[in-house]
Amino acid sequence: MAKAAMEAVTPMDEDFARWYTDVILKTELVDYAPVKGCMVIRPYGYALWENIQQIFDKEFKKTGHKNMYFPLLIPESYLNKEKEHVEGFAPEVAWVTQGGDEVLSERLCIRPTSETIICSMYAKWLTSYRDLPFLYNQWCNVLRWEKTTRPFLRTSEFLWQEGHTLHETFEQAEEETLRMINIYKNVCQDYLAMPVVMGQKSEKEKFAGAHATYCIESLMHDGQALQSGTSHNLSDHFAKAFGMRFLGRDNTQQYAYSTSWGVSTRLIGGIIMVHGDDKGLKLPPKIAPVQLVIIPIAAHKPGVTEKALDIKNMLSEDFRVDIDLSEANSPGWKFNQYEMRGVPLRLEIGPKDIQNEQAVLVRRDTGEKICVSQNELKEKVAVLLEEIQENLFNTAMEHRESRTSTAVDMVEFKARLEDNPGFIKAKWCGCRECEDKIKEKTGASLRCIPFEQEDIGTDKCVYCGKKAEKTVYFARAY
Repeated sequence: MAKAAMEAVTPMDEDFARWYTDVILKTELVDYAPVKGCMVIRPYGYALWENIQQIFDKEFKKTGHKNMYFPLLIPESYLNKEKEHVEGFAPEVAWVTQGGDEVLSERLCIRPTSETIICSMYAKWLTSYRDLPFLYNQWCNVLRWEKTTRPFLRTSEFLWQEGHTLHETFEQAEEETLRMINIYKNVCQDYLAMPVVMGQKSEKEKFAGAHATYCIESLMHDGQALQSGTSHNLSDHFAKAFGMRFLGRDNTQQYAYSTSWGVSTRLIGGIIMVHGDDKGLKLPPKIAPVQLVIIPIAAHKPGVTEKALDIKNMLSEDFRVDIDLSEANSPGWKFNQYEMRGVPLRLEIGPKDIQNEQAVLVRRDTGEKICVSQNELKEKVAVLLEEIQENLFNTAMEHRESRTSTAVDMVEFKARLEDNPGFIKAKWCGCRECEDKIKEKTGASLRCIPFEQEDIGTDKCVYCGKKAEKTVYFARAY
């Protein structure tokens, strides 16, 4: 690891965007690719993605979903079959027009999402209600020609999963859509330690071609929101466009009901911005590539390296453990380096520790140092990792609540947004014009209509003042 990585990151309260860039580059999560808007995910970043991916994949399979893979290239005629869908994605689509020396008779789109190619195959495979449900998912990359990009948060090419299911009835599709957004919520909160607000997108913000879009929204350190996962009830819209019909129980031809849902490498950006501090990353233990790093002190002295390796072998049976035996850098340099990389626990072992049959554990989240008997290390490490996981979630929740306010009119709305940027709870009449005007005047978009509605002391729309039933969350967003 280069010495340059030890340079301090820009303080987040001085320049949050610069802080973010410093962190992702200095911790070697990612680097910029030669093509604008694309990123190279380096081993440390990819290990983080693999851990997240494995957790989600396990949850999907618990609910009966199976993985498949569909082509990267989609014929233009397929994309044009669902009018609302193609209009929603047209500005972001990249096209292949030539193969070798031959100009193609039909343009091929590089998938921005896979509904069209998947629906065309489902139509081919579906014959009877007995075939249903189709519960399939794919892990892949997609390409969207973004104008403004930032690694992980918004890149032209990114990694994700996209689930695509078919059902006999609308009610079954709705049940699936809600089941998957709840899985997203649970994984984000239980594993990524990211508190989320769960709800429905407005008509303006819903997925192109969907009947309804459900989402989870998280709040970053700087008070901006991040859409962290979406689940779409597509009703029979795509079924009618692609001919996904089946012989029903009453021996009549019926259209199937479909869903799609996805999370992406954007979650890594969320983890960075929810938990990080001026020292760098703070990774939740459940998804950290390295849960504990061992730093020998005075490694040149007899027995120190050997004892450190013994401890590594012992702890590696239950935890993801690394050891730094490099001679080029001092222990202090290493302490700072692994703090920057967000490793949840550090174990220090030197001659005096060996003599006292102990080791020193240092928490990344609080900086607390704990002396532990060597024969109790496994138990103590397990307890501390659980405490760190819980503390990161609680700290993030406290921050979100401190950055969540209520507004009853636009004067209050603007004041809240400037004084304490974050989520603003407000009443909304459901009018698209009010939603558009709020964003135009403040830059804040309607993030979601939460499933759990609450009384905020008014029943008037925050913009127009008309009677409003829905409490919604607004925020500026990535």
